[in-house]
Amino acid sequence: MNVTIIGGGNIGTLMAAEAADKGHTVTVCTSKPDLWKKEIEVYDSDDNLLISTQISKITSSMKDAVSGADHIWVTVPGEAFMDIAARMLPYAIKGQKIGIIPGFGGAEFAFKKLIDKGCILYGFQRVHSIARLKEYGKAVYQLGRKHKIEIGSIPASNVSDICDFIEEIFNIPCVSLPNYLSVSLTPSNPILHTSRLYSMFKDYTPGKKYDRNFLFYKEWSLEASKLMISCDDELQLLCKTIPMNLDNVHSLKDYYESYTAEDMQRKISSLDAVKNLKSPMTEVEGGWIPNFNSRYFRTDFPYGINVIIKIADIFNVDTPTMDEIWSWYRDLVSNEETVDMDMSVNEFLKLYQ
Repeated sequence: MNVTIIGGGNIGTLMAAEAADKGHTVTVCTSKPDLWKKEIEVYDSDDNLLISTQISKITSSMKDAVSGADHIWVTVPGEAFMDIAARMLPYAIKGQKIGIIPGFGGAEFAFKKLIDKGCILYGFQRVHSIARLKEYGKAVYQLGRKHKIEIGSIPASNVSDICDFIEEIFNIPCVSLPNYLSVSLTPSNPILHTSRLYSMFKDYTPGKKYDRNFLFYKEWSLEASKLMISCDDELQLLCKTIPMNLDNVHSLKDYYESYTAEDMQRKISSLDAVKNLKSPMTEVEGGWIPNFNSRYFRTDFPYGINVIIKIADIFNVDTPTMDEIWSWYRDLVSNEETVDMDMSVNEFLKLYQ
């Protein structure tokens, strides 16, 4: 198969290496092709070499990347979806499969014209592995590999064949979801990250500085857990309201096997794979401030929690905690418009058939 990866970051590099290692012809489309080597290496957390393989092509040309590709994996943040979709549109053809990793962030709305053109859109509920670059364009760490991959597609009928292909590449069991909305409403980054950031910085005003950069997960707070559980409850109410099979939109309480704020705090703060990850902050003279240009802010608020709120609005479901978190971000950082979701209930439901 010809596989194109759009985005040369953490997960894109790992996925490119794994697909190439399985014998597929891999093209990487990146804005920095000169910094890439065709030989890519994958290491574990102890610096043991797991994979050393060859990428077929490195390019910055969307035409070269899309033309002839059987599968196109989009690994850029949600804020870039509309730009990527517009650049892909002239070259994509009917039947091409476009995978969004991870698949939330309003991807089905950003890539709607490609769906209308006959492309098949699919998305991972979550990334299949935590990945961290060792050296840009050359080497990546594979950390915290998942036990399963859950995928939804538009049209929904294509998901089984896609799962077979993905399972063959990553050697991880792949679960076919009944619809793409089961991907869109996944309560990972859009609720997990935003709840934590709001709990950390809700009292921030320009000029305020913090004495250090906090560990994002290891120092997870009780307040963040309370906010996250409240958002999770609102999401589950939305899932019960929408007349579709959304049984695979698992509650974060079930996912982490933690049903109180105290248990959730203990669970998340003890996650070994992410224990050293710091918060999206920037060091300035005299301390640290939030880095509002981080994808944690620029993607997970406008293209994460805000997308869930917009879907809830279509179905007249109240989301007071999500609204509180989104309003804080919107008032402090940005009132930018995101994906266009102005549609009726029937139009919305038809999209996922």
